[in-house]
Amino acid sequence: MNKTIRRASVFALLLVLTLLVRATWLQYYDGQALADDNDNRRNVIATYSRPLGNIIVAGEAITGSARTKGSDLAYKRTYKEGELYAAVTGYASQAYAPTQLEGIYTDLLNGTDTQLKTVMDTVTGRRADPGNVLTTIDPAVQKAAYRALGGNKGAAVAIDPKTGKILAVVSTPSYDPSSLTDAGTAGKAWKQLNADKDKPLTNRALRQPLPPGSTFKLVVAAAALEDGLYKNVDDPTDSPDPYILPGTVRELPNESKSAPCKNASIRVALRYSCNNVFGHMAVQLGQDKVREMAEKFGFNDQEQDVPVRAYPSVYPFEMDKAQTGLSGIGQFDVTATPLQMAMVSAAIANGGKLVSPHMVSQITDSGGGVVKDFDEDAGSEEIISSGTAEQLQSAMETVVKDGTGTNALIDGVTVGGKTGTAQHGENNSKTPYAWFTSYGKSDSNGKEVAVAVMVEQSDAARSEVSGNGLAAPVAKAMMQAAVK
Repeated sequence: MNKTIRRASVFALLLVLTLLVRATWLQYYDGQALADDNDNRRNVIATYSRPLGNIIVAGEAITGSARTKGSDLAYKRTYKEGELYAAVTGYASQAYAPTQLEGIYTDLLNGTDTQLKTVMDTVTGRRADPGNVLTTIDPAVQKAAYRALGGNKGAAVAIDPKTGKILAVVSTPSYDPSSLTDAGTAGKAWKQLNADKDKPLTNRALRQPLPPGSTFKLVVAAAALEDGLYKNVDDPTDSPDPYILPGTVRELPNESKSAPCKNASIRVALRYSCNNVFGHMAVQLGQDKVREMAEKFGFNDQEQDVPVRAYPSVYPFEMDKAQTGLSGIGQFDVTATPLQMAMVSAAIANGGKLVSPHMVSQITDSGGGVVKDFDEDAGSEEIISSGTAEQLQSAMETVVKDGTGTNALIDGVTVGGKTGTAQHGENNSKTPYAWFTSYGKSDSNGKEVAVAVMVEQSDAARSEVSGNGLAAPVAKAMMQAAVK
């Protein structure tokens, strides 16, 4: 063989080897990536080739699957009382990426989750039978919140303080997830929902942090008691009235000019929602100590998964003293979700211990076998001492008995709460946000619940917008349903 032929043979061999390497790469690496691509039609066809697993509330499926006609997608998702549970389920669509629990547990619900596969499924490549998601939602509490919010734009969350189980997640206005399930009609519904100025697709309960107003005073009070700035909720505070924000000529006004807010104790200051007390208290503590307490309750947590990822509630990092004072009344750049403020009340109600909130109890295989139990895995952390928790409970109960939260009173139930009315818009030019966070403990059966309600917009006149007027009645309805 001459030199030219030998070189040509070596070159041809290298080309063959290169081709084999490339083919292997495509088959085992790029091939899997292409197979997993969301735009791969085969995946959608496979997902909807049979009924999906279900999301369960109190033993009953609130989802289902229906046979389609004239489509290569054999089944589509259906929802029972879709608007009621939309903030829990989200949607599984033939046209759009799934959201909420439908998105978190897509693989479990369509049978591709490796936890569901048997040895034979792995060998044959067959999809396992779909699993199910069992939620912690209490239908009575969910319905009470949804009905009480009515036509208002807002949200509500309820938590069992001792177990961390989320009993209700409601966001209004809501939407029917069924309108988005069919590829043939989803596009029109999608455009309408996104064009709606009230943003029904937004989960206000978990994913819209807003200024919490005076409900945040509970966090500041906890910081002051834990720090030893004040030893008791009945000790007088060093709080001038009027209080001028440091470095400014701006007065921090109180809602009621006749309220006894000068040097008021924490109990009295919570009862009358004295801004001067908590603005001054935040400055006395300093932003770092207030932030440390806020973060213990869950603020600034970038990975607050329940298991749906909630948007972080925020306590700012860089403020001057005047801004720190405003933060003490839940203003400036402080924001919170209803989930976060429910967590604050839950920890106080539970003697200072915060149990990880979660709205999925178990995930199971098709036969009901438990794949994972989230109730057993729910961890807890001591946020504040039991002594501080008891003092705050006492003060919160005063708020409801004869303070700003009387609309939450329930016969036979010990209720503690805190109202909030947060400024909205430049110079408070827009309708304020109405807040209420509370806990309820049945005097007869011992059942407990912690709730938070936020009303973003209502038909009420601006002068009638308050936490007690708009949000407390919703919280009352939820607590009644939870502890009955």
